[in-house]
Amino acid sequence: MPSLKDIKNQINSVGSTKKITSAMKMVAASKLRRSQERAEAARPYSSRLEEMLSSLASSGTSGEGVIKLLTGSGKDNNYIIVPVTADRGLCGGFNSSINRDTTKLIRSLEEKGKSVQLITVGKKSRDFFNRIMKDKIIESFADLGSAGAGYDVALNISNNLQNLYFADKFDKCIIVYNKFKSAISQEVTHQQLIPLDIRQKDEKTEDQKIQDSSIYTYEPDEETILKDLLPKNVSIQIFKVLLESNAGEQGARMAAMDNATRNAGEMIDSLTLVYNRTRQAFITKELIEIISGAESV
Repeated sequence: MPSLKDIKNQINSVGSTKKITSAMKMVAASKLRRSQERAEAARPYSSRLEEMLSSLASSGTSGEGVIKLLTGSGKDNNYIIVPVTADRGLCGGFNSSINRDTTKLIRSLEEKGKSVQLITVGKKSRDFFNRIMKDKIIESFADLGSAGAGYDVALNISNNLQNLYFADKFDKCIIVYNKFKSAISQEVTHQQLIPLDIRQKDEKTEDQKIQDSSIYTYEPDEETILKDLLPKNVSIQIFKVLLESNAGEQGARMAAMDNATRNAGEMIDSLTLVYNRTRQAFITKELIEIISGAESV
């Protein structure tokens, strides 16, 4: 049976941990609000930009240079996967779900005979894939900051991807990230960055296509607009992903710290009960010894 001092020390230790997790929960909650606002504010622009570029795809524009970001290379043998995680842990299954899903995607593509390389974003994905498939990593981006990465980071990732694409180093790029749904829910999402995925456009009816195309008036001409907007779209989509991931991270951390705080409270209650029972047992034992000694006299 542990001594009263050991139990008391354990209660104090768990109590200190509870204070830390409670403080981390409050910090995550305060960061969540701003991160959520930024993520939700970025959605309309990024989604509308994709819709507009998809509508331009129906014009049959073709050519070299940046237009390849729309038309593709005509092949799908070489892939680059971009897993986006956080720099820090203590956020439940936020990071592990991305790493696990990315690993499944890589295995699936390799079973089909595809060549796969990685560009990791966030320390957790970098460290994870450094352990299991270091030879596939061609570049890593970390130190995104507690408030989330800025547009400069997204632009840097975008420029690196486009340079590799125009050098014919890969045919398709897929980014894997946690899409923010609510404070307690994130959804692992795959988004094809390069070339632009226009499948949703193809799934629309002819009437919807005509209606969508009638919204836009292009000046000067479609190809000139595409040459300017296609590279920008890649960086905008990456920036949106970084904002979504940061909001999801804060939500996941808040939920994880809330669970940890409640678990610590339950553990303190349990240890306090054990402490009281042990203390009562020692008191009872001492009383019995005193009574037995008095009777023997």
